[in-house]
Amino acid sequence: EEFSVLREQGVRLDSGVVDGSVVGVHYDPMLAKIISYAPTRTAAARLLASTLARTRIHGLRTNRDLLVNVLAHPAFIAGDTDTAFFETHDLEKLSTPLADTDAERLSALAAALADAAHNRASARVIGRLPSGWRNLPSQPQSKSYSTASGDYDVRYSLSRSGVLSAEGFDDVSLVSATAARVVLEQSGVRRSFDVAAYGSEIFVDSSLGPVALTAAPRFVDPSAEVAAGSLLAPMPGSVIRLGAALGDAVTAGQPILWLEAMKMEHTVTAPTAGVLVELPVAVGQQVEVGSVLARVEEPATEEEA
Repeated sequence: EEFSVLREQGVRLDSGVVDGSVVGVHYDPMLAKIISYAPTRTAAARLLASTLARTRIHGLRTNRDLLVNVLAHPAFIAGDTDTAFFETHDLEKLSTPLADTDAERLSALAAALADAAHNRASARVIGRLPSGWRNLPSQPQSKSYSTASGDYDVRYSLSRSGVLSAEGFDDVSLVSATAARVVLEQSGVRRSFDVAAYGSEIFVDSSLGPVALTAAPRFVDPSAEVAAGSLLAPMPGSVIRLGAALGDAVTAGQPILWLEAMKMEHTVTAPTAGVLVELPVAVGQQVEVGSVLARVEEPATEEEA
């Protein structure tokens, strides 16, 4: 929905899209290419790594963390690269997120405070009162978020004067907070957290690294719940063949179907042994990300029976 170009010396961005462009799944989905240039390979690599780390990418799954770590690796800087680079230098280590768990915790706190600021700014009644204000002491405000690496429960309270008290953040104080930016001071160091919310998806960008959060709903809609054992489409694509039929007994890891997306085949496998009780797709069907492709039901145990 939104796209803007970089304007930084030494960096060029090539792209064929603008705000509002429709990007389909039938052609190369590359949105943009970032190129850096400098007098030396080391300077160019460092500039490109810094640019990628600071680029705000919201809503898209990318390998940005891997690219930044590769660009900063001594072997890459030295030009010691070949087709076995990932195997030689441990792909899992190279894919380590730029933001560690401490950064995610702090970003979750910033997201909660930004949400509170948004609620205050949009309140139709007594909107000037501080967030969570009470005549008498009450329970802390509580908000929950999840990331790819874990879940975070944020519990905090604000005094009448706006002083922050957050559980597990004894060394953190609030400097300022709006719906789009939160400034926190931790052990004497001030950091700004830029917060963008798209429904339940929250993206926090700071010097600690980019963090993508999913806000847990306060009240769960039963109709929105996905049944246990459901296999969801990881990306939009087309079903090109099936590996099992409805009612078949399957084993853990057995291919259930294959998706074609972005010129590649993606195998969807059974998460556990059981019976294929739902298969609402057919060969040639186009599916959207998050669509239920199949459901495997584990056999009942003796205790359950």
